[in-house]
Amino acid sequence: MNSPATYLRLLRIGWVLAREGVITAIPPENLPPMARLFQRAAGLLERRHAQFEVRADRLSRAIGRLGPSYVKIGQFLATRPDVVGAEFAADLAFLQDRMSTFPISEARASIEGSLGRPMDALFVRFEDPIAAASIAQVHPAMVERNGQLEKVAVKVVRPGVRQRFAHDLQAMYLVARMQERFLPHTRRLRPVEVTKTLEQTTKVEMDLRLEAAALSEIAENTAQDEGFRVPKVDWERTGRDVVTMEWIDGTRMADIEALRAAGHDLNRLAETLIQSFLRHTLRDGFFHADMHQGNLLVDRQGMIVAVDFGIVGRLGKKERRFLAEILFGFITRDYRRVADVHFEAGYVPAHHDVASFAQAIRAIGEPIHGQPAETISMAKLLTLLFEVTELFDMETRPELVMLQKTMVVVEGVSRSLNPRFNMWKASEPVVGAWIRDNLGPKRIAVDLRDGLHAALRFAEAAPDIVAKSERFSRDLTDMAEHGLKFDSATAEAIGRAEARHSRSGRLALWVIALCLVVITWHLL
Repeated sequence: MNSPATYLRLLRIGWVLAREGVITAIPPENLPPMARLFQRAAGLLERRHAQFEVRADRLSRAIGRLGPSYVKIGQFLATRPDVVGAEFAADLAFLQDRMSTFPISEARASIEGSLGRPMDALFVRFEDPIAAASIAQVHPAMVERNGQLEKVAVKVVRPGVRQRFAHDLQAMYLVARMQERFLPHTRRLRPVEVTKTLEQTTKVEMDLRLEAAALSEIAENTAQDEGFRVPKVDWERTGRDVVTMEWIDGTRMADIEALRAAGHDLNRLAETLIQSFLRHTLRDGFFHADMHQGNLLVDRQGMIVAVDFGIVGRLGKKERRFLAEILFGFITRDYRRVADVHFEAGYVPAHHDVASFAQAIRAIGEPIHGQPAETISMAKLLTLLFEVTELFDMETRPELVMLQKTMVVVEGVSRSLNPRFNMWKASEPVVGAWIRDNLGPKRIAVDLRDGLHAALRFAEAAPDIVAKSERFSRDLTDMAEHGLKFDSATAEAIGRAEARHSRSGRLALWVIALCLVVITWHLL
């Protein structure tokens, strides 16, 4: 049930998007007739000079006006070109999550409330913020450890951000439900599920204990890896609203000239970055999903240090094998195998023809084999693959889309270090080793082991399953003989809920009508 405030919030979103010319920038070809009519009407509300601005600037201005929550929503949608379209996703990718800082007094209060200790007992010195984003800001600080002063970075959640995001998310759910109802062809994208993913992702990002756990997990996974590490977490000074970690003195990977001046081998850095990302993806099934240049530093020893683990991605064994088989199929030009993998995984509906799908895959793979290796983009390959699978009704796989988007970013960073970087040559040691271990004879042994474990777990749970089945059978028989019954309290609760829904619906309609009258009056 949506409150009148949700409808008002939705109206404000529509007003801002119309004023900044975002609605008129949407390609009209795929819009239904009613949506095109609305788009033309939105053009009447557009600012005078909005039409002369590029679409990315219009989007940036609109999202800036809407507030911090929408910066995060925009960044999330940038990872979902299947939902907003490739062009809009590319524009959203340029969004910069930079906000004004909040007072240091509020940060201190938030830390003390989260950790339950006074600041003097936690830090020797706590300094003004050096960077702020939509969800949190970062402060340098000093702690005493074993009689020595140590510099740390302290990330603190922005006060009130959870409540604001929860309110704004209700408008997103309303849009998603309207999209499923009035635009049936978009249902395969599962907009409500996408919104749930956004909600879960952002809830995780707002609990800094989970970011600290992600740092800890990746630190364990990469402990033996060369050339890559993450900051150490100070768990004593970490809670829901604050995470304290090692301060990294290094050069940002965006500063190519500084990296070169420091004597770092740019080609080796590019190779280490792509290999590290593929290890995290294929070997560990857990990867940093926001690996842009601002989140990557190079320390004095030449180690790549990744920071800001608010957004992470996971791939199960099925998805990792799917990805490896696709890459292997393209390398060996076995397009039928690539097609079979999609059908075996259940990603493409069985009523489609495998041979026709393999033909579409061939249209992607053959042009690649005629290009120099350094010009072939693994990320572009996955992007084209997802575009083709859309023609065959492949349902959205959020984890694979996040992987593809992250791969685009990582590949871009690697090529900024070395424009002639050979992605395939650098990837082969990692991808080849994983394929040999997981698609060869060793896979059979692993599958047998996993199957035995699953059988043992099933055997242990069998008595409970039988007991539950018997109870369900008795309840079903009783329902068939006597019908479904509600007690009086349940019946009254249903009646009250229906009455509230009717009143709220009528009130929302009146609010919308009043707002439309006000907008029309202003136009006249």
